[in-house]
Amino acid sequence: MTEPSTVDAPLVPDPEAEKPIRRRGLWGVLAATSLVTRIVIGLIAGTLLAVLAPSAALSVGLLGTVFVSALKAVAPVLVLVLVAASIANHRQGQQTQIRPILGLYLVGTLAAALVAVSASFLFPTTLHLGIASPGDLSPPGGIGEVLRNLLLQVVDNPINALQRGNYIGILAWAVGLGFALRHAADSTRTAVADLSDAVTKLVRAVIQLAPIGIFGIVAETIATTGLSALLDYGRLLLVLLGSMLFVALVANPLIVAVVMRRNPYPLVLRCLRESGITAFFTRSSAANIPINMELCRKLGLHRETYAVSIPIGATINMAGAAITITVLTLAAVHTLGIAVDLPTALLLSVVAAVAACGASGVPGGSLLLIPLAAGLFGISDDLALRVVAIGFIVGVVQDSAETALNSSTDVLFTAAACRRAESRASR
Repeated sequence: MTEPSTVDAPLVPDPEAEKPIRRRGLWGVLAATSLVTRIVIGLIAGTLLAVLAPSAALSVGLLGTVFVSALKAVAPVLVLVLVAASIANHRQGQQTQIRPILGLYLVGTLAAALVAVSASFLFPTTLHLGIASPGDLSPPGGIGEVLRNLLLQVVDNPINALQRGNYIGILAWAVGLGFALRHAADSTRTAVADLSDAVTKLVRAVIQLAPIGIFGIVAETIATTGLSALLDYGRLLLVLLGSMLFVALVANPLIVAVVMRRNPYPLVLRCLRESGITAFFTRSSAANIPINMELCRKLGLHRETYAVSIPIGATINMAGAAITITVLTLAAVHTLGIAVDLPTALLLSVVAAVAACGASGVPGGSLLLIPLAAGLFGISDDLALRVVAIGFIVGVVQDSAETALNSSTDVLFTAAACRRAESRASR
């Protein structure tokens, strides 16, 4: 008995298989495009709309507001559930890299402050301090008050912490719940892990809206402010952005190269591309937490490590904030003709690094800490708040670049510590 031959059988096209191809129009092409490419398309489209139709650009600003609000809504819940689930399901003997990452955060922030001091002395800038200071600001009075506020954030009510986006308080409750749940039944810990997975999927859905949100943000920003307000402070912006670029492309890669002992630039550029671009437009380290969590997952990092290090980084890893505080403070010093010696400049670097850790993680948070640093030079609160007002003017670009540096560095240092641990384990 011979078997039927299938070699010469005619190939009949499957209509069901061709349906996705026929239905693949514009939306299908966009869905198949990478998220970064879609974000760039949204950026270009928002810019063109703002230039060609400013009134329409103001209307679509609602899309950006909705996107940022959605990120801020899911981020606190994500941190609480993810950290608690990671600690609750932690297996004995499994190593995490939290301590090395915290060390990198501290070194990176201090290095950024030193870079800012050097840039301010190499390219001194002056300010026009005739601007009226904003009246609804309440800057901290000193380092002691910053530390006091951090301590109060730790013991904040959990509901209040979730509502206000107090990530120090959220982390404290998540860690406490996680350790408590380690003694729970296996079914309870499994339910917590399932809840964590469900929240993560919800966050991924929100992240897919990034191109539309950035389209709205860019359109509204350019239509509202334009670029004229930035021209008066071009030199100040160049010092700020130049310092941030130096840290992002030179200082941070050097730190990562020492840690990983390999070429750091593939990792550096990927973090800037996939985390920094989104953070640049959301202008909030807190809102960018879901983006960073997803990037860590794509990089194959330990979930129990990045679930803790990323939220902590959004709160205390503030290299960009240290640069902003230092440059604007020294600009005020140069404007007033105050002499600064090397020890005082080094002290300013330390103060800026510590103060940056108290930045709020929301747009403009670092500016409110300028009066603290300015107090080192005897600058009055009135003048310091005028410097803050100038900071809000240049904040259209400065705050975006600062957040991009802060947030992308969270992933960069987390990945560097994890890669080093993997390298050691493979020996």
